[in-house]
Amino acid sequence: MTDSILVAGGGLGGLAAALALGRKGHRVRVLEATPELGAIGYGIQLGPNVFPMFDRLGVTQAVLDQSILPRACIMFDALTGRELTGIPNEPALRRRFGAPYIVIHRVDLHGVLLDACHASEYISLEPSTTVATYEQQRDGVVVTTADGRSIEGAALIGADGLRSGVRARIVNDGEPKPIGYVAHRTIVPMDEVPAGVDRDISALWIGPSFHMVHYPLRHNTLFNIVAVFRTDTFGEKGDSAFNTAEVERTYKTAHPVMKSLLDKMDLNRRWVIADRDPVRRWSEGRVTILGDAAHPALQTFAQGACMAIEDAVTLGECVGEGADFAAAFRRYETARSLRTARVQLEGRWLWEGYHAEGIARDVWIDTFSRRSEREVYDCLAWLYDGPQLPQPA
Repeated sequence: MTDSILVAGGGLGGLAAALALGRKGHRVRVLEATPELGAIGYGIQLGPNVFPMFDRLGVTQAVLDQSILPRACIMFDALTGRELTGIPNEPALRRRFGAPYIVIHRVDLHGVLLDACHASEYISLEPSTTVATYEQQRDGVVVTTADGRSIEGAALIGADGLRSGVRARIVNDGEPKPIGYVAHRTIVPMDEVPAGVDRDISALWIGPSFHMVHYPLRHNTLFNIVAVFRTDTFGEKGDSAFNTAEVERTYKTAHPVMKSLLDKMDLNRRWVIADRDPVRRWSEGRVTILGDAAHPALQTFAQGACMAIEDAVTLGECVGEGADFAAAFRRYETARSLRTARVQLEGRWLWEGYHAEGIARDVWIDTFSRRSEREVYDCLAWLYDGPQLPQPA
């Protein structure tokens, strides 16, 4: 049996896991289903808690070179345009948490991790390799691919996303749970952003059953817009006309700034928002999972990528230079399960506040608007102070 560790999935979490393990001297084979290892998608936000992880992976400066540091993170009332709360990014947030809050194109972050993997003698990247199933043996794991090949490894890490096939074998909790919301995502050239829109911040507009997020990308040449709302049709696949009519109805009371951005959005495609309940058990013998395969959360905290990368580094520390994968994976899930469950559960709670209606909305807005900058920092400290990494066994 080979001593290589197999990673199912070449996304952000899978590549970070490969780097973390490769830096410990383990040989890693990243098995990616798509013909090319490359990302698609839109912008992502990364909190200061991810930077110690980037330091461990040796990619901090490369990430910063591709990132933007928004002037501030600001929450607005989607109906009135009133600024409810906000925190300046530089230098205040860096001074409090030791690192900045950044925004970056998912493709660019993936490219940084991919370049680092290519530069490692310990990591091999294998496209067009879909993990169909696996079997554990006394001294390893045998993966069977969708095209019938057998691949042997010392252990298997499922970094295969929300509908993880590896998770299905370990947890067996069915499909992710839609929450009745959908998202439209668009990136537009910066020179097409309407007048009156703050272009240098990370903005969150909260409204009754809907919200919007926007921020700049790629050295201020692009602008990322995300519109999210509740709908009874979340399970239906509408065309552009259907989607446009629904967005117009949903956002009819929204502030003019939001409406001006909606006019710039591509409404041909929408994404159904779903998550899963937290679980304690992610591992079985020589097999474990990470990122969205283990603990998919709502986008409330914008921490999906951060949690996956924290998982990866923690996993690397738990495995260390040893070969007792079952014990290492148990230590890993113990180290990560409560923190990631808190992101999931508090994210759901805040999601209710962002989308509250009636007097409940008044209460939430009053609560948000009363918080001082220091109180906002205190509320985020459990998250942004980062995880306590375990010591190598």
